[in-house]
Amino acid sequence: MPTDLACPDCGRRYDAGPDEPWRCDCGRPLEFAERPLPEGPAPDFAELDTRKGLWAFEEFLPVSPRVTLGEGFTPLVDAEGDSGSAGDWDANVRFKLEYVFPSGSFKDRGATATLSRAAELGVRKVVEDSSGNAGAAIAQYAARAGVDADIYVPADAKESKLAAIERVGATPVQVEGTRQDVTDACIEAVESADEAGWYASHAWNPAFFAGTQTVAFEVAAQRGWDVPDAVVTPLGHGTLFLGAYRGFRALKEAGWTDEMPTLLGAQAAGYAPIAAELHGAEAADGDNSTADGIQIVDPVRKDQILDAVEETGGDAIALDEEPVDAALDRLRRAGFYVEPTSAVAPAAVAAYRERGVLDADDDVVVPLTGSGLKS
Repeated sequence: MPTDLACPDCGRRYDAGPDEPWRCDCGRPLEFAERPLPEGPAPDFAELDTRKGLWAFEEFLPVSPRVTLGEGFTPLVDAEGDSGSAGDWDANVRFKLEYVFPSGSFKDRGATATLSRAAELGVRKVVEDSSGNAGAAIAQYAARAGVDADIYVPADAKESKLAAIERVGATPVQVEGTRQDVTDACIEAVESADEAGWYASHAWNPAFFAGTQTVAFEVAAQRGWDVPDAVVTPLGHGTLFLGAYRGFRALKEAGWTDEMPTLLGAQAAGYAPIAAELHGAEAADGDNSTADGIQIVDPVRKDQILDAVEETGGDAIALDEEPVDAALDRLRRAGFYVEPTSAVAPAAVAAYRERGVLDADDDVVVPLTGSGLKS
């Protein structure tokens, strides 16, 4: 049976079904009413059935694997190369290569769980709003599920991402204005017409976060159930940041690990509400059009992000274009062909080292989130 939804703020509970609400009547994001945890100790890595991809951790997930492309267990590699070239990185940093997913970004983690949830509920059409990667992932997994999809995108969305949506049979709906205008248009469509579809939002839908938490399970498993000192991620709506937090929290609650990593966010200057909340408006000023994938001024789960920062002793900072452009060039010259937004977190590592938030010998994992083939 599909798991019901509940509001963590007001406590209201909603029955699972294709007509379930996409947010609580009180306006807050909904969560799964039950959060499963496995019993017993962590398995040896050899005992995990990695052929199932991220669904090897199904015991942690409130969704069954109905729509999958074998996604997951992306490589975890040393950032420092063997050549001694200028492209090499910090010896204490490891990159999680999230850009090798079927649709070219980490958003496939959320998409496989979200469309599996849609299949459980008998949904016939999904609707999503996105700057590109989430829309492409939802469109691709909707095609796998055999359901229709409308993807609301900015009017200036990259042609490569529009093509990724269109060529799997989904319908891109281009909206003039800001990224928030895109969301507003999508929500208006969802609320104004019964036939609009089920809102498969990567910001609102709890199934998406159930999927992104698997990044923590994989990192821990690939490290022999040893948790890194810190994880640094790009931070827009917080789908990966909160996913990592929820995943590492679940591992600790299950007794598979015994600590939490420090979670550090990297935001684009000019679009940095978390950095502004933590350090003041001036700390978020600037301009960064390079990191177009995280240009979010009002994240739906802002309070949850701030709570995760506080509970892990974490932080969030805003970066201008210059260090991100430099990090992007360095990444590509080192063999990591990623899209521009992926360079924000590696650039932030150096900034956090300079600020003393990260010590030189701190063990850090950085997800590289999207493929350069779509940029």
